[in-house]
Amino acid sequence: MTARKQALSLAVAAAVVAGGLFASMGAAAPHDGVDLTNVPTANTRSDGFAPASRLSPQLTQTVVAQGSTRLENSSALTSYYGYDSDVVNAAGEPQMVPTPTSPANEAHKTEPDKNTYLVFKHGLSGADSSYDYGEHFLFQGHEGGAGGNSYITRINLDADAAHRVTLLATTDTDGHPIATIDGSTWDPWAKRLLLTTENKNAPTYAATPDYPSTVSDVSGALGRGGYEGIQDDSDGNIWIVEDIGGSAKGATTAKQPNSFIYRFVPAHPGDLQHGKLQALKVFNGIGDPITFSGQAALNNADQVALHSYGNTFDTRWVTIHDTATDGNAPFIANDLAKAANATPFKRPENGDFQPGSHFRKFFFDETGDTNATSPENSTAGGWGTIQLLTQSSPSASTGKLTLFYKGDQAHSGLDNVAFLSRDQISFVEDAGDTLHGQRNALDSGYVWNTGVDYSNPAKQPLRWLAEGRDPSATLDSANSGFGSNEGDNEITGLYVSDGDTGVNGILGSQVPNLDDPHWRWFYTQQHGDNLTYEVHVR
Repeated sequence: MTARKQALSLAVAAAVVAGGLFASMGAAAPHDGVDLTNVPTANTRSDGFAPASRLSPQLTQTVVAQGSTRLENSSALTSYYGYDSDVVNAAGEPQMVPTPTSPANEAHKTEPDKNTYLVFKHGLSGADSSYDYGEHFLFQGHEGGAGGNSYITRINLDADAAHRVTLLATTDTDGHPIATIDGSTWDPWAKRLLLTTENKNAPTYAATPDYPSTVSDVSGALGRGGYEGIQDDSDGNIWIVEDIGGSAKGATTAKQPNSFIYRFVPAHPGDLQHGKLQALKVFNGIGDPITFSGQAALNNADQVALHSYGNTFDTRWVTIHDTATDGNAPFIANDLAKAANATPFKRPENGDFQPGSHFRKFFFDETGDTNATSPENSTAGGWGTIQLLTQSSPSASTGKLTLFYKGDQAHSGLDNVAFLSRDQISFVEDAGDTLHGQRNALDSGYVWNTGVDYSNPAKQPLRWLAEGRDPSATLDSANSGFGSNEGDNEITGLYVSDGDTGVNGILGSQVPNLDDPHWRWFYTQQHGDNLTYEVHVR
């Protein structure tokens, strides 16, 4: 144990003895992890109030880009990292806040989303052919966009201000505008960024990391869906987590489970044009599949069991599309998953493999109903959950599903995920303005220990981030986004990696070590000023 960790552990122990601030993870974090002190409360949500974010005292953060960071190159759509050019001032710059002469207008905020950190030892090209962009890069697609159009950016972490952010692409290889993007990852075999759109009718993309980026529609093999989380495994399979909200159950705020977990099995690793798309099927206690049919009833028995501690369910992957027999025309994965009697979940958004598990343990979240009035909050996943899928290998046909954590009002709307160490997994909230107001609390970032039994209500995750709300988001929240923007800030783009672009760099392949400067931690405070941060461990 380093001297720094020893000092932190002693401080944490003293706080526990004194009834202090360290939230239960059983005890201090594992020796190979990050020792953090709990942030005791979330920031409150009050009209006109813009509180600062609060982090564990062992952490600091620096801004690597923000919405008002000017792109080194521009397009008709945008000239800035987080703003479209649909509403501009007299100088031709995007109107970022209301003004006395234009009190009801703002430029559309593009919402940079999932970050992917990569290191290219020989550098990458940019818009300035004479400039050395360095080796360290952070990529993101943008979730918003005027008219439903979006783009891909790259933060050049080693570059000066003038070259800090490069606009990589606004159209695909067929000249079609890029749809709004949510998830991203790096496929080391294809040597492409994979980008999802969280729209069942929009493409799934593969993009080169250089400038200009070549962006291809690969939804003839991977499908189109409300895809968000996307992740490779060590066999070259691609796991996809879908986030499509379901219909209301009667006159309530409970929503029908309507999203699926997918696995694309390529003909060979890196082949994004040929292979099988599979969906996860879960079987109940009597061996029947838990399907979309019958889920409209409140507190369906299978859904209650799926969201109760102590139950273990058999799973099987079912093929819903095979390019060898079904061809390469784009298809809607959600419809095929329902037809194949795969199992729907309440808005799963992201997942990650546990480091050191040899890709046998896959944790994924369910965002849930994000409403304190849902009659399924405490019974059928309304508060959201963390589920654990265990298999004998990443390509195994069968597995076991168990509930790892059942959310509550204070820990709800879980979204992005990253492992901080072998046993420490962080999920961050996207609870939304409605639930923020109902619980008078903004979003938080939490850490769970995978070795802790959270069925014991005394065990709760540690809060490492109580997210604040910047003034721009506070204005938007009070003014319905001025017609085009979201309100409160949310936490997105959580990413911890050493940037390795090879097969050994796949998330889950190596155990993160945040004491090593090669490992870096990022997230984005989406909406409002759209700041992207790097988190540092002291």
